[in-house]
Amino acid sequence: MRATSSRGFSLIETIIALGILTTGVLGAAAVLATGMNHLSSSPSDVVVTQKAAEAIEAVFSARDKLPWSTLRNKADGGIFHDGPQSLTRPGPDGLVNTDDDTTVETVRLPGPDQTLATGDDQIIELSTFTRDIRITDVAGQNGLLRMIVVVVTYKSGPAIRSYTLTSFISSYS
Repeated sequence: MRATSSRGFSLIETIIALGILTTGVLGAAAVLATGMNHLSSSPSDVVVTQKAAEAIEAVFSARDKLPWSTLRNKADGGIFHDGPQSLTRPGPDGLVNTDDDTTVETVRLPGPDQTLATGDDQIIELSTFTRDIRITDVAGQNGLLRMIVVVVTYKSGPAIRSYTLTSFISSYS
């Protein structure tokens, strides 16, 4: 009669397999944590895209009401503040980042029932958000074409996030 030997996994093979499994689980946990971080900032991401678009639209609207020479930053003799400014409501002129801006903007988000315009809505003040409007002449266009760059920055947990929107505007409407 012949004796057969039963062989299993050695201790070394088991430790290596556990190491590979641990690396995979930790990688998946990191991906999950990053995803949750992005998910938690989603409402703010929507707000910043809208506020940047509003600023661009306001500059385009101003082109039809104001002289072309005033559609610049203050450092260049225009009406728009230089550098990051608090996210405030526009004043009577309808333009953001100008001298007549009023209070800090707020946004209404749905509450636990996920329905907007009900009693449980959350009103959030955008006091940690800033908006920077930069208007510069495009080289070689004799001042008839300008680039508008709007950067909206906000704090999301420990990270500072920003959104940049770029557009061009000509003196012709």
